[in-house]
Amino acid sequence: MKRSIIKIDEELCNGCGNCIPNCHEGALQIIDGKARLISDLFCDGLGACIGHCPEGAISIEEREAEPYDEIKVMEQMVVPKGRNTILAHLEHLRDHNETELLRQAINYIKENNIDMSPQAGSNPQSNGTPATFNSIAEARASVAAPSSGCGGGCPGSATIDFNIDLNKMNEAVAAAKAETTVTDAPSELRQWPVQLHLLNPQAGYFRNADVLLAADCAGFSMGNFHNRFLKGKTLAIACPKLDTNKESYLEKLTAMIAKSNINTMTVVMMEVPCCGGLVQMAQSARQLAGRNIPIKKCIVGIQGDVLSEEWV
Repeated sequence: MKRSIIKIDEELCNGCGNCIPNCHEGALQIIDGKARLISDLFCDGLGACIGHCPEGAISIEEREAEPYDEIKVMEQMVVPKGRNTILAHLEHLRDHNETELLRQAINYIKENNIDMSPQAGSNPQSNGTPATFNSIAEARASVAAPSSGCGGGCPGSATIDFNIDLNKMNEAVAAAKAETTVTDAPSELRQWPVQLHLLNPQAGYFRNADVLLAADCAGFSMGNFHNRFLKGKTLAIACPKLDTNKESYLEKLTAMIAKSNINTMTVVMMEVPCCGGLVQMAQSARQLAGRNIPIKKCIVGIQGDVLSEEWV
């Protein structure tokens, strides 16, 4: 499958190794004086290593890669890397709101009775008794309120879920609406990034979600785009005319339907002919995924009025 994964420019890399301890998943090693990605399975594509490269040799690219495997990461992390690395890894997942991966990691620790108490030191092997780990409870609780940082990765492409604590968000939105004007209406955006090329179709915020696939121009054409279409949905934007590598778009939409098990997809497109490819991609993805999810096609006029809405 195509997904986001790190890319190392060997001409820029000087082998300093600063990236190694900041890749908690163990995807990087210094080999022959250069940082190398040793396994696609271990790279989550979230870019925690990027901000620690003084030469700017690490970036994110989208290419064919094996799906990230959290269980394999935990298996190779527990003994050689120790408790503090595991904690940093859990925090990394939490900060990017990868709640499903965090759940898998926590379950792995519990099911394998890994001793994660402070007394375990750097060797948290299985001790044959149920794992008692205060930090696990803290990590589980903190999923509801992660930090606002991006885990040391690229601020522009780090996965951020704005819809972490629904109760707090709803309270804040209600308070904002009570005193807001039309010009400062609160945003309904729930995650970042939003451009389809940058999105990981298996990110936590896509799981069982209602997805809005919108033409780039739609949000600028409609004054009430957020309230009318975006509210309560996970967003992906694309331009079927100008964007390149639309095969990648089809693969990502298919993965959202087949693997992230999204509930519905609303396609908001402009009335111009070049936008027609957007709903065609959604329908093709549905067919390839083999799940007959509901797809709604909404056509917006160039002055922002909704011309039609229909299920297709």
